[in-house]
Amino acid sequence: MQKALAILTILLLAACAAGGDWRTASRESAGIAPDPAQTREAVLQVYGAPTWGWRGWFAVHTWIAAKRTGATTYTVYELIGWRERRGLPLVRIEPDIPDRLWFGEKPRLLNSHRGGDTDRLIEAVDRAARRYPWPDRYQSFPGPNSNTFIAWIAKEVPGLGLKLPFTAIGSGYVN
Repeated sequence: MQKALAILTILLLAACAAGGDWRTASRESAGIAPDPAQTREAVLQVYGAPTWGWRGWFAVHTWIAAKRTGATTYTVYELIGWRERRGLPLVRIEPDIPDRLWFGEKPRLLNSHRGGDTDRLIEAVDRAARRYPWPDRYQSFPGPNSNTFIAWIAKEVPGLGLKLPFTAIGSGYVN
């Protein structure tokens, strides 16, 4: 009975694996974020998308995208564990597509701010991201990981009003 259960579990996990190869999975825009060339006001958005493969059934990767008033590009704030193997910093703060598919998975908008005090929030997010206490550490569970990074920012910037979903595994590491 145990052997049959183990084989069934392995088959189920194999069936849950994402089709294709993560290296060739789409990273195009999901069409959620306002076009920076057409939007003068500041925009600050938080996204979450299912992680790659079978883990996406119960876990998300989260990131923040910010565009200051008058800017024509977004800056993306995220932490990616595999960057360490390439000798890159884990914390990634770079101009990028704000609502990019997460290796073929469509993101969901978790939080959004526009206009008003959004530039002030963006400054606070930037300061918090640069003070993240575990910039060189990554552990899928219990953390610190990509969701720990976003949870840290949310804790440091309460005006963001961000509540991460239960599937943001590692977000509780900062508590």
